[in-house]
Amino acid sequence: MFTIKVAVALCAVRWKTAEAVSEVFQVEDYVVSQGKMLRRGYTTGSCAAAASKAAAAMLFSGERMDKVVLETPKGITLTLDVLNVFRGPGFVSCAIRKDSGDDPDDTNGTLIYSTVIKEGAEVPADEPLMRGKTPSVSNLDPQVEIWGGYGVGKATKPGLACQQGGPAINPTPRIMISREVKAVLDKYDYHKTVKVVIAIPEGPQIGPKTFNPRLGIEGGISVLGTSGIVEPMSDQALIETMYAEIDSRKANGDKDLLVFFGNYGADFTRDVLQVDISRAVTCSNFVGELLDYSVLKGFESLLLIGHTGKLIKLSQGVMNTHSKYADCRSEFLALQAMFHGASREVGKEIYECLTTDEMTKVLKREGLFDTVMAEATAKIDFYMQKRVHGQLRTGAMLFSNVYGMLGKTAEAEALLDLHRR
Repeated sequence: MFTIKVAVALCAVRWKTAEAVSEVFQVEDYVVSQGKMLRRGYTTGSCAAAASKAAAAMLFSGERMDKVVLETPKGITLTLDVLNVFRGPGFVSCAIRKDSGDDPDDTNGTLIYSTVIKEGAEVPADEPLMRGKTPSVSNLDPQVEIWGGYGVGKATKPGLACQQGGPAINPTPRIMISREVKAVLDKYDYHKTVKVVIAIPEGPQIGPKTFNPRLGIEGGISVLGTSGIVEPMSDQALIETMYAEIDSRKANGDKDLLVFFGNYGADFTRDVLQVDISRAVTCSNFVGELLDYSVLKGFESLLLIGHTGKLIKLSQGVMNTHSKYADCRSEFLALQAMFHGASREVGKEIYECLTTDEMTKVLKREGLFDTVMAEATAKIDFYMQKRVHGQLRTGAMLFSNVYGMLGKTAEAEALLDLHRR
């Protein structure tokens, strides 16, 4: 469990600055919705990074650690119990238990192990959790070799955030692991290489319950997370949070909304488009509720910026973009490609792609991307306007972490200019 300091006067929170609040209690461990406190959790990526930090610290200090402190990308500090410590000549292994908060998923309660091994040292042959199975295709730091061990899936197909042929450890967890271990190496003036093996004993059992098999991730689960924190995923709680953000923008006198699905859109808008995102709203997957409430509150315009994997679903009128409700990405893009001259074989190739980045690659290769994207953005425009009955100017921008900006609806650029002022 991670440390949660709940204090007295919750009502005092809204009157204090974020810094002052953190001195009273860690309110950031909760999301408040409809009078209920919903507890956040932490990701498999945070578990892997914390276990790696603890194992490295114990390896080089020679001391036992019962707890480890980890700063997440979200800025929330976790204090986590260090479990199942095993020490050998030149290596240390330990585990962190995953806690999904008030939205338990298939990985809740799972132990995430990390074994940190000095150059030249060997782990016991009869300890499968300590032995690396899948090396990284590339490493962020030459001193820190990250390996996927037992229960960590292997990426067998292109187009994923993790490199094909390597362990299914996504970019942010890799950065966190490398950063934490390198800090320990620097502290103890160690200049050789260490191997970091991430293992998840329950991974082979959990993997088939997830989308991993469809994505080409075999043998276990992925190590995930962009913020290091798991937000409570009650649909109603998320919708209420979105409504509260919209209410805040209205109370601030805003007339034009800038909206993202989540972290990817925020990062792209801030870093690539160079637009201030401090007054933006996060809609998660709830595009329909977003549009309805924005009309109700009397806003004049709404610009939604998101990854093409989410936004392409709007081209078929899908207003909840979560994969458990609907997925029409490959069907739509394959059909549009064939409408504009692609062969049946190319259409089938697009249909069988796992990600929109892979679909984009095929469309660009065939010289059809611009035409198909024009159809997609026109349909997105149509369905957004249909939902708001023409009472709100709407626009959408689609991007990819691989290809950058991919498409814009008719009014998108003009609406973006409203947020550049």
